[in-house]
Amino acid sequence: MVLQHSDRMDSLFSPHTMLVNGPIIVGAGPSGLAVAASLREQGVPFMVLERADCIASLWQKRTYDRLKLHLPKQFCELPRMPFPDHYPEYPTRRQFIEYLEDYAAKFEINPKFGNEVRSARYDETSGLWRVLAAATADGGGGVETEYIGRWLVVATGENAESVFPDIPGLESFRDGGDVVHVADYKSGEAYRGKRVLVVGCGNSGMEVSLDLSDHGAMPAMVVRDAVHVLPREVLGKSTFELAVLLMQWLPLWLVDKILVLLAWVFLGNLARLGIRRPAAGPLQLKNTHGRTPVLDYGALARIRSGEITVVPGVTRFGKGFAELADGRVISLDAVVLATGYRSNVPQWLQGNDFFNKDGYPKTAFPHGWKGEAGLYAVGFTRRGLSGASADAVRIGKDIGKVWKEETKPTNKAGGYHRRSISVIF
Repeated sequence: MVLQHSDRMDSLFSPHTMLVNGPIIVGAGPSGLAVAASLREQGVPFMVLERADCIASLWQKRTYDRLKLHLPKQFCELPRMPFPDHYPEYPTRRQFIEYLEDYAAKFEINPKFGNEVRSARYDETSGLWRVLAAATADGGGGVETEYIGRWLVVATGENAESVFPDIPGLESFRDGGDVVHVADYKSGEAYRGKRVLVVGCGNSGMEVSLDLSDHGAMPAMVVRDAVHVLPREVLGKSTFELAVLLMQWLPLWLVDKILVLLAWVFLGNLARLGIRRPAAGPLQLKNTHGRTPVLDYGALARIRSGEITVVPGVTRFGKGFAELADGRVISLDAVVLATGYRSNVPQWLQGNDFFNKDGYPKTAFPHGWKGEAGLYAVGFTRRGLSGASADAVRIGKDIGKVWKEETKPTNKAGGYHRRSISVIF
């Protein structure tokens, strides 16, 4: 429920101000949808602000065509709605988008699209959050509206902005060659017959390299740092599912040793391919630094066959070439930057110490979902959709408890005791 106030109200308000009778959720990706659905089940009204013109814009606009969920579907479903039975174990990009659209429809989630949040701050005088958003769609022309509410849910997630590396000469290469971030890469068809350097060897880098090879390109993949590569499945069982099962009975360090052993058995000595394993285990790195292990979908076989070349770090680019850390110079037609994403929270959330400078909650999982003064965070656990779903349920119950307490009937005159914004003002 949203209440638009009159200009005659006190100086807290400006002409373009809306009171939100419930939480303000910033972001309509899977995390934001999960929170909205959890609030809906608690009977709490809400507003979702989304800068794009659709839900899950990362999946709809910034992913490549061949992408599938990297984990089995049971680990990627949102609260209160499993994937359809006919979906494969690893749903495609299109299937996941359809699932999210059905999810939004089921829980009657209707975000305000084309509203980019410019700032959000807590007003200690009023005890409310003030969220300033600019209209970017439907001819809004950047008109700003300030949304005021008691709760703020930050659901912009870990992948809000593309990361572009600062490599000398990259702009010079761009003058004569094609440079794209993986967010803008769709298919290797456009690169058929071309020499392409993929900068980055995470899941995206590996899969894009494989896709380029499938389409007749000549990819080289930069592997600068040590990285864990695990088989996606072991004897028909998901490696991730196996790890989850083992973690119920064994300490993390021992599960890490088992995963590394399985990788050696099923994938062999990757050092011969130019891929070094980190000293720390895959789960330890994931928990402490957010570094996700790579699940092999077939790229290693192409590396062994020579169809994908592994190269060390790049020291500089020039027109039509790249100079590598080992002194070699390779000729190139294009560069794909599989250099990841980052949180954008520090750019707009003001005056709080709940998030660190990198845009993540300072308190580690599972306690990083709730701050002070009605501030919540979802989608920052570095544990994928399962972590986001767990936090979304916690947030829904936490806000729902307060909401129900303050809106329940009482015996006092007036029938209801309600400290929601509509009464305060």
